[in-house]
Amino acid sequence: MKLKLISAAVAAIVAGAPAMADLTFTSLSYRTGPYAANGIPFADGYADYFTLLNERDGGIGGEKVNLLECETGYNTEKGVECYEATKGSGALVYQPLSTGITYQLIPNASADGIPVHSMGYGRTSAKNGEVFNNIFNYPANYWDGASVAIKYLLSENGDSLSGKKVALVFHNSAYGKEPIRTLEELAKKHGFELSLLPVDHPGQEQKSQWLQIRRDKPDYVLMWGWGVMNQVAIQEAVNIRYPMENFIGIWWSGSENDVLPAGDGANGYKALTFHNTGSDFPLFADIAKYVKDAGKAAGAGDQIGTALYNRGLYAAMLAAEAAKTAQGIHNTAALTPAQMRDGMENLEITEEKMTALGLPGFGPSFKVSCQNHGGDGLTAVVQWDSAAKKWNKITDFIAPDSDVLGPLVAEDAAAYAKEAGITPACK
Repeated sequence: MKLKLISAAVAAIVAGAPAMADLTFTSLSYRTGPYAANGIPFADGYADYFTLLNERDGGIGGEKVNLLECETGYNTEKGVECYEATKGSGALVYQPLSTGITYQLIPNASADGIPVHSMGYGRTSAKNGEVFNNIFNYPANYWDGASVAIKYLLSENGDSLSGKKVALVFHNSAYGKEPIRTLEELAKKHGFELSLLPVDHPGQEQKSQWLQIRRDKPDYVLMWGWGVMNQVAIQEAVNIRYPMENFIGIWWSGSENDVLPAGDGANGYKALTFHNTGSDFPLFADIAKYVKDAGKAAGAGDQIGTALYNRGLYAAMLAAEAAKTAQGIHNTAALTPAQMRDGMENLEITEEKMTALGLPGFGPSFKVSCQNHGGDGLTAVVQWDSAAKKWNKITDFIAPDSDVLGPLVAEDAAAYAKEAGITPACK
């Protein structure tokens, strides 16, 4: 696979080129800008998996994969420009890797009939497929993550958080604000006190927030951060001697980039994840053989097995399996975006399938449907071992509190449907 790295300006030219029979996937990446350190490994994993399929299998169902990667710099406006410039290229699905970009693409992609996979980010209520026909956020969303964090803390406290203090340190953006409503509802249900501490982009200035934490002494700190914000927060926690075992980040605050700068001080820090860690899976031998050692890796190959590389690889795997599902449904190897959407809506991931792909135990089993575009929200907790420089999975995959989340998803989806003039229905 020849990875096409393009800017929004160049993308317009690409989009105007004759359509190819290849299966085209589009990655809205950011290898530049303040969030590049986190964007690069994800983009590498996403690209390398498709390269593997081309080199080892001849593509998907006999069709080669054509990956378009458009640089956004994690800028919402540039992300929309990338989408508009590439949507005519035959793109089957978009992976925006940004909540802000995803929010802006929802009406555009829905009108154009092109699916968006906002895996573990974006608008949480897009889980409701009757309202958001073309948007998918499986296998888990931010509200799932917030719920599982609280369920985990409940398990650590004899099933009671009554009287406990929980602080949320969050990126002051659509992304960081996503879990607030859920945590407020969970605070009512479980009797803990919630405090909100926003951090402005890019997140280098957090002194006042951590002084407040030192003063208020919350029992637990949750973090919805990204990029340099995570590094700074963890270092600030070290500086005030906040106990790392009581500090839990969402999955976008749980990469090696986030903890390594703090050295041994980060030992014991926890994060959420919806997939496994490391490279001890058979698939990675194929990545080494067909991609890295063959000189076809998207990057230097030094990110393989890291948390964000694995997430990008996992996202590509889910896209590829959805494409296979679509090929089976429609009895054709070449696909349209509408057919790809059908494959995504009928995707089923089983442990048997994961094992066959060389990823046994890598992620939870889940099934997508018209009513449920988000999967089951199963989430695990990992913990950083600074001596070994690795993440250890310390829980099984935990189900979120559907009694709380179900009504919240329904309410938010209904509000969007009313605002957008959508009559909820299955396609």
